[in-house]
Amino acid sequence: MKEKSKKACNMKIAFIKILFWTFSMLLLSDKSQTSKTEVQCNFTEKNYSLIPADVNKNVTILDLSYNQITLNATDTRVLQTFFLLTELYLIENNVTVLHNNSFGNLSNLGILNICRNSIYIIELGAFVGLSKLKQLHLCQNQILQLNTDTFMPLRNLKLLNLQGNLISYFEVPQLFHLELIILYANPWNCSCSLFNLQNWLNTSNVTLENENITTCRYPDILKSYNIKTVPHKAECISKFPSPTTEDLYIHFQSISNSTFNSSLNNLTKNSEHEPLGKSWAFLVGVVVTVLMTSLLIFIAIKCPIWYNFLLSYNHHRLEEHEVETYEDSFPGNPSSLSQMPATNSEDTVIFEQLHSFVVDDDGFIEDKYIDTHELCEN
Repeated sequence: MKEKSKKACNMKIAFIKILFWTFSMLLLSDKSQTSKTEVQCNFTEKNYSLIPADVNKNVTILDLSYNQITLNATDTRVLQTFFLLTELYLIENNVTVLHNNSFGNLSNLGILNICRNSIYIIELGAFVGLSKLKQLHLCQNQILQLNTDTFMPLRNLKLLNLQGNLISYFEVPQLFHLELIILYANPWNCSCSLFNLQNWLNTSNVTLENENITTCRYPDILKSYNIKTVPHKAECISKFPSPTTEDLYIHFQSISNSTFNSSLNNLTKNSEHEPLGKSWAFLVGVVVTVLMTSLLIFIAIKCPIWYNFLLSYNHHRLEEHEVETYEDSFPGNPSSLSQMPATNSEDTVIFEQLHSFVVDDDGFIEDKYIDTHELCEN
């Protein structure tokens, strides 16, 4: 009986310990939950021009809406001290530029709302460090264009709000897996430049909020068409490469030169029977054009020299013994010429042609191809 009573007593003690441990855990969880709600800070409509530096460093939800904050370098330094921040609201302030690393140390931030400011520039590294961000609200600003690489650090982004800006087209970045996107009240240009966005909206799992009022502004013929269903011409489809081609291009850009060369060799082996691209034909055409032009220039320069050489190659000065022989054959006495018997007309012509080459005083035959200036110098 004593052993049974001891066992029962031990079981009661163990049960009481379990209950006490469970109760203490609940108290701790309640305290942690209470501590989380205690670090919510609301500084709305305080007319602040700078983020106050005396905010609790353990703040998790910070609301600075309806102030005059510009998010300058001083504000950025203060923000980077709030390591535990999960929600940040800067609605209706004076922010115009989102600089690089504006939220660099806010690695726990899940919601960022900067609507109703005057943002017109978002630098490439503005969202670096926000790997846990799930909601980004940039509505009612003055954004004209967004670089697709700006959103690359946002690997867990689920909601993007771009409503009420000046965006006319939007290139969807690679690996951009949203669940909800808000694009209405923008002047969308529904020409071929919008084809990629439309294709992404129709093929991905993203939901376009207020789809019926997200319409085209340009061109006039497509005005009021829904950007998700606006018809595109066949030339737009052929103009833009397929997603597979884009992925391959990005892959080749990211790898090193050696890896690229080996991949290119493998690709060439697999496509030996495919025709060469237009770039090769263009290169061959340029080379042929350069060679032909060089050949024509060479011929144009050399032809006059060859022509003059062929015309005057057999003209040379007479040697001294040739002059004496010529004088013996044709004496300078004109009376001797008159004593010669009459001949026919052909002999006369030959004689006149021979007589025209009368020996000059200097002993040379006059030749029009000999430069007289050169003779004078000699």
